Amino acid sequence: MNWQRCDLLAVQMDEAWEPVSRRVIGVTDDEFFWEPVPGCWTFRQGDTGRWAPDHADEPGDPPPFTTIGWRVVHLASCKLMYHEYAFGLGKLSWDELAYPHTATAALEWLSECHDRLRSTLDSLKDEDLDAMRLTNRGDKWPTWRIFWAMISHDLHHGAEIGCLRDLYLRRDRRPTS
Repeated sequence: MNWQRCDLLAVQMDEAWEPVSRRVIGVTDDEFFWEPVPGCWTFRQGDTGRWAPDHADEPGDPPPFTTIGWRVVHLASCKLMYHEYAFGLGKLSWDELAYPHTATAALEWLSECHDRLRSTLDSLKDEDLDAMRLTNRGDKWPTWRIFWAMISHDLHHGAEIGCLRDLYLRRDRRPTS
């Protein structure tokens, strides 16, 4: 087979997405909000009634530990924002996002945001991959780099979500001596 660059990115995107989508099947609200250590970043309902993820301009070193819910919605919102700026109107801000605050709604949103980005990749030709596109950070990247960033992002946070689910499922087990 004569692989084209779009084909390779699609395979990589699918390979990175598959473990994420498999590991989040059946996540409950308890898992979604479970804080394995004190001070985890999660989602909170503000004074206005709006739900939003914890965040800071300078999160610290090391950065705060985050819940499964925080990571799931972080993945979804980044997919949405990268798509918005690279392929959409480029006007949406983080503060305007209507963040889901249940496991079911967040997992649906994650899937929708992924499908939107994946469908966009399917609509491109190899020559489109070198076009410079705006990112939500204000700089411009070649199109291929937008997709590669999201592939890397899925691999990174997908592995974290998998580890957190493993810890959650074993949280009440005590080692035997």
